[in-house]
Amino acid sequence: MKISKDDIKKYLPHREPFLFIDEVIDIDQNNKIHVRKYISPDEYFLDGHFPNNPIFPGVIIIEALGQASGILGFVKMNKTPDEGSIYVLAGVDKVRFRKRVRPGDTLDIYSRVLGEKRGIWKFDCRAELDKELVCSAIILCADRKAI
Repeated sequence: MKISKDDIKKYLPHREPFLFIDEVIDIDQNNKIHVRKYISPDEYFLDGHFPNNPIFPGVIIIEALGQASGILGFVKMNKTPDEGSIYVLAGVDKVRFRKRVRPGDTLDIYSRVLGEKRGIWKFDCRAELDKELVCSAIILCADRKAI
């Protein structure tokens, strides 16, 4: 299953400039998602991280892993935020950064469901650059009622 940029906004409450998923390549409704984030030289935070040596921040890579997991979670639950549900980042474990990401790079982001208990979903996530591991993490997301 592939979804458009507009459909991404149906599954995530995030909007620019805090939407870090540009394209959904594939969703296996049972367990996995593959998305892409294109790192533009115009990203607003790159001017300060770091001047004359821009590096895409690791915390934003983690957020992108969480957003990919959120899309997968909503698809699996057959829900959208418009139905009064919000999928929030609840935890991050076993984070490792292995390579720098720079303007012009394309991140391939993968998330796989490990399990769900009482509305808390656990995902095994990774980000790759040219098939090399950039970041890996276990992401926890909670399905909660929007306020």
